[in-house]
Amino acid sequence: MKRILAGLALTTVAALVTATPAAQAAPVDPVKALKKQFVAGHGVRITETTRLTLDGKSAGASTRTSGTFEFGKKGIVASDIKSHGAGGDKSLAGAYGPPRVVTVGGYSYVQGGLFSENLPDGKTWVRYTGEASGGTYNQTLDIFEPKVLKAIVSHAKSFKGGTYKGSLTYKDLAKAYGQKIGGRIANIKIDYALQVNSKGLATQLTSGWTMDLGILGKTRSVTETRYIGWGSKVKIKAPAEDQWIDVANLGEDSNVPQEIPNSALNSLAN
Repeated sequence: MKRILAGLALTTVAALVTATPAAQAAPVDPVKALKKQFVAGHGVRITETTRLTLDGKSAGASTRTSGTFEFGKKGIVASDIKSHGAGGDKSLAGAYGPPRVVTVGGYSYVQGGLFSENLPDGKTWVRYTGEASGGTYNQTLDIFEPKVLKAIVSHAKSFKGGTYKGSLTYKDLAKAYGQKIGGRIANIKIDYALQVNSKGLATQLTSGWTMDLGILGKTRSVTETRYIGWGSKVKIKAPAEDQWIDVANLGEDSNVPQEIPNSALNSLAN
């Protein structure tokens, strides 16, 4: 009997020891981790690459983006984003967004490409009222929006090695924003892989969508975003007043766009 009891005790201890790592491996809630980062004067940096293919072949359009985001108590309050085409071809960046946008204080200051052509002497920026679209230009899934991040986690089919993998539709994404979307766009699937660290903070997000264009073939967009330096001190400032002109003050003959364009498929869904 003593041997049986001793064996039972050893088995119980072994089971507890074995169970401990599994309990420790339980993922930290990424939404709670994100909200803890919403501290004034702090933020995060990103680097991002987007590639387009047509029927599996490169469509020749890709872009690289880098930027810094400044947080407030409820999320992003300012950003400084730079974008350019692969190989330094800045002309490609216009397909996704302006080459550079600084958003702060309820305004967006844009520079480069069409946005810098034929400006008055001494002016190198154009100011727009409102914020440029999204946390990043090309990343369809904005993880800086807690409701979107929650949808990513809840729709994940697996969580292994710190990575959430799954898919959701544009209809699901619209629902996260409290909106409705119909038509062809609603059923397009966005597949994703979100990597988080031990604190539950995103380190990398890869997302992609595919659209059938009929006789033109199937186009696919894949965006990979890396998140660097969570919690670092950030202070984004608007360009000096003597360097910018308000878009409303440009003449009718100006080629500068009257609005900041949304990028890629995002413009169809908004």
